Amino acid sequence: MKPMIKTMAAMCLGLFGVFSLLSTACLASETLPVKKLVIAGPPAGVSNGLIHMLASDGFANIAEEVEFILWSNPDQLRALALNGKVDFIALPTNVAANLYNRGAPLALLNVSQWGVLWMISRDPNMKTLADFKGKEIAIPFRADMPDIVFTHLAERQGLTPSKDFKLNYTATPMDAMQLLIMRRVDHALLAEPAVSMALRKTKSFPLSLIAPELYRSVDLQQEWSRVMGSEARIPQAGIAVLGEKRQNTELLERFETAYAAATQWCQDNQQQCGKEVAAQVPMLSPEAVSDALAAQITHYATALDAKHELEAFLQILLDKQPASVGGKLPDANFYAHPNSPAP
Repeated sequence: MKPMIKTMAAMCLGLFGVFSLLSTACLASETLPVKKLVIAGPPAGVSNGLIHMLASDGFANIAEEVEFILWSNPDQLRALALNGKVDFIALPTNVAANLYNRGAPLALLNVSQWGVLWMISRDPNMKTLADFKGKEIAIPFRADMPDIVFTHLAERQGLTPSKDFKLNYTATPMDAMQLLIMRRVDHALLAEPAVSMALRKTKSFPLSLIAPELYRSVDLQQEWSRVMGSEARIPQAGIAVLGEKRQNTELLERFETAYAAATQWCQDNQQQCGKEVAAQVPMLSPEAVSDALAAQITHYATALDAKHELEAFLQILLDKQPASVGGKLPDANFYAHPNSPAP
């Protein structure tokens, strides 16, 4: 078998640049495990499955060598996705759509994060976004997904965010968390695991509505359901595949199967997953990671299965802030799956 594989590879190499269709076929037939994969993700729940795969040898039949890159802000994310050196990347769904619409060779493989946005407050009486009228709120990523979700839900309740709230925008969720911990603000919109980090750092534990200093206030997923009349979930983040790896159907199938299983393992083994993630991402504590896992919505879907909900969500972002999704809804080739690689 090996001589045959080498002969085919040599044929592909010799014809490269002459017959593009044959070149594409060669990429698609790359045998597994591949020599090396470069994966990237943020210090957030969408990376949990990737980190467990690294910790448990989950890439054994996928790649001989795996490099993990941690990104912490949108500029780093976009640079990684556009420089052609990353094969799989964990990212917000709207950023995936934005990059795709800007010409990045990218396809969304799955949506694994559906419920990570919360309002955190020092006031236990805050039950809806309307209760925050007149208050200062720290919000990360101006004009990006968390901000747009907050704005949309507020406007659906007859509020004008720019007038009815004092919005204090920060560069990252951790910056917003620090403002809250340092008592420079009393309210913040945070995504997990920053929520759990804030509650742990201020000893606001157990993580319930009865906490000594900070409170989980409005669950934006439940608020979404109440205001929008839909499921209490938002397709917020997942994994995208980039470059030539989009053509390798066997690789996509194995990766998706392994990542889905690893994500479920983390949900079933929250404390152990917390230890694995904290070992790879020192800024996070094991306890905060496990707390975040306990609080999040556990829905999981391939990109194709999530297409209807994702398009409805991206349309809202498009209407509010066209640049957040690249000015249009992505076409069908944005949605990857093992039996239909991107062209």
